[in-house]
Amino acid sequence: MATIERFPVEKSDEEWRRALTSQQYAVLRGHGTEAPGSCALLQEHRAGTFSCAGCARPLFATGRKFESGTGWPSFFEPLESAIGTTVDRSLGMARTEVHCSRCGGHLGHVFEDGPPPTGLRYCINGVALTFEPTGD
Repeated sequence: MATIERFPVEKSDEEWRRALTSQQYAVLRGHGTEAPGSCALLQEHRAGTFSCAGCARPLFATGRKFESGTGWPSFFEPLESAIGTTVDRSLGMARTEVHCSRCGGHLGHVFEDGPPPTGLRYCINGVALTFEPTGD
């Protein structure tokens, strides 16, 4: 029997639908994927913090973002304790899914083809993120 993971921020499906846009809901709660190149945050390079659009948990710092050429914001390392992972077998293969550690919202996937120092590429749906610049 599968164990259901509990998160500090939990809402009913109706509450999530009211709190999120339809696209955010499709990604964060429905494990969807936005179209590559469709999010303005792909081009965001100012100093600041990328947070979960579902619960505002800080997830990634700008200094950990890089251009992967995939069409989604990519990072080589999350902030400490910001994310969790699960195995995703939805496409007939095993991938590592990345979710917010506070609300469980689906963010994207992590792959082992990133740059140093980690060698990881956190491929994140931009619609699952918000951005707060620092020093502006």
